[in-house]
Parts: sequence; structure tokens; C-alpha cells
Amino acid sequence: MKYNFGAGPCILPQEVFEQAAASVLDYNGLSILEISHRSADFVKEMEEARNNVKKALNVPEGYTVLFIQGGASLGFLIAAMNMAGKHKKAAYVNTGVWATNAIKEAENAGIEVVEIASSKDKAFNYIPEIKNIPEDIDYLHYTSNNTIAGTQFHSIPETSVPLVCDMSSDIFSKPIDVSKFALIYAGAQKNLGPAGATLYIVKDSFLGNSSLPLPTYLNLKVHADKDSMFNTPPVFSVYVSNLNLKHLLKNGGVESMEKINQEKADLLYTEIDNNPNFVGTAEKNSRSLMNITFKLTDENKKERFDKLWNEAQIIGLKGHRSVGGYRASIYNALPLESVKVLVDVLKSL
Repeated sequence: MKYNFGAGPCILPQEVFEQAAASVLDYNGLSILEISHRSADFVKEMEEARNNVKKALNVPEGYTVLFIQGGASLGFLIAAMNMAGKHKKAAYVNTGVWATNAIKEAENAGIEVVEIASSKDKAFNYIPEIKNIPEDIDYLHYTSNNTIAGTQFHSIPETSVPLVCDMSSDIFSKPIDVSKFALIYAGAQKNLGPAGATLYIVKDSFLGNSSLPLPTYLNLKVHADKDSMFNTPPVFSVYVSNLNLKHLLKNGGVESMEKINQEKADLLYTEIDNNPNFVGTAEKNSRSLMNITFKLTDENKKERFDKLWNEAQIIGLKGHRSVGGYRASIYNALPLESVKVLVDVLKSL
């Protein structure tokens, strides 16, 4: 058995894998990979997936849920262009690589970006304080969890301006108050499903109100008017995402998942903090519950440690190439048993 701590695409519950695998061979007489996206069967899957997102996150009335292709990297641009208002100006919090990329795409869209907070001064190892938010902006954007640096916002920023968030790596890991956001977007491949689909949860009052000329495919209102079926959707990704959402709801929802994720994180962080061979790289009050980053206190032990975790059938533990060290991604579907195996390896060094 292998223990997958990879940062993404991530693992899914075994039950979901089995159901998805069976449907590749037989989904009402066809393979899920060959059914028409206009068939009654898939239209039902799409509608069910969107409704299950609403159930899982308690999405209030006045919001639309969409599944679109392109990943969060396209979402950076889609968010900026659809949220552009009369100011064509936005505030961004820079907490790492993905936030930096989001800023770049907003500027590419013609948005004036004000970087109101950043943790770049310490290699993004903390969540910066947000203050002095300008009033003459169209929206405030932040990235809720930072997979590379291992940091996470543990509360929603307080602001009177429209709030936009890239939640790609921690959505469905805990309850959130959707009503505080104008737009949430998230790539599926962390806690939702296979790569290929991106989830958007957008407040209806912002649909179709951009001050920028929008290419048809980048216009969220176009997708909303077509119920996420403007073009051929990522059928398999949406289908498996729906399987995973049903599994989540059946097993206590995001409230139950938050408790499990906290238990996993506490177990691993406790070992890192108490083991003289390791040190966490993120400041303690900014630590992520999804991506735990750490390094050796003595690099001379690297060869031995790498041998230990490889022999234990652990995969995906290397830190991002830009920062080095180690990263244990403990997304929703990673069982507590996997974390216990990793902790035992840390103890054995």
C-alpha cells in the first residue's frame, strides 16, 4: 500500500474510486467517458453536482454554482474580468506563488492592482495582516490556502467591499460563510474531484455587470444562463466530483471533515514540533491544515530520511521545487492512518 501525500491531483475516497472505475466500464449501458453531455443522464449529474455543492456549503439564495474548464489559473483571469466595476481597480493579498499569479492575470486584464498586504518579505511563511483597505476598489482578492508555503487564512477578512477568494486547496475542508463572498472559485483537484473542472460560486448580482468587454467563454453570465453547459463540460470530472460530494454529505459533511482534518494536522504538527530533527517552515498561527511544510534541522540526515519514507511506501513528500524541504498534503480523503505512518517515520529518524 502506498501513502499519497502529493499536493495534487489528490486522492479521493476509495468508495469514490470504485464507483468511478465501474462507471468507466458501464454507466447505464455506456461508459461515462462516452455519454453525451446533452443526455438526460449527464444533465441530471450536472444539476445534482451543483445542488450538492449548495448543500455541502450551505450556499444561500442569490448565488449560482458553476462547473467550468480551465483550472484556477484561468480562474485568476475570469475572476478579475467578471468582477471589474467602475473603478477597474482591485486590492490583492499576496501570500505566495498562486496569489502572485492572480495579481499578474488581473493586471493583464487591465485592472489596476493595489497589493495591500504581502508576506513576500519572509518567503511567504505567514499570513499578513490586512488593513487600510481602499474604498475606491471593485473587489478584494485573497488565496485562502497556500499549498507551497503551507499557510492558510483561518478567518475571513472583514471588509465592506466585494470579496473574491481562490479556495482551490481547502474548499470543502471546513464550513465557510458563503454569504460573505461575491465570488469563490476553486480547481477541483484537491478536495473535490479529478483535474479538469473548476468550481465557481458567484453572487447573482455580479453576473453580467463587468465594466470590461468579456470574451464569451470568460463571461460567467454566459455559463450561468446555460447551467454550466455552454460548451462540452468536463464530463468525467463533474461526474466524479458529484460522487465525492455525495460521499462527503453522507459522512457528516464539512463539519465532520473539519474535525478529522484538525486531528490529522494536530498529530503531524505535534511530532514536527517535538522532534529535534525537524522544524516547521510556516509560522504557527498561519499554519495550513491542508499542506504541512517542514525541513530537516540537519541536512546531513537527508539521505537517510528520504530512504526511510520511501521504504515506508510514502509518496509525494518532497517540498515544492521552489522552496525545497518537505510537504505533507493531507487533503480530505487522506486517512488518519496515513498520517500515523508518516509520524512513525519521523520518529524513527
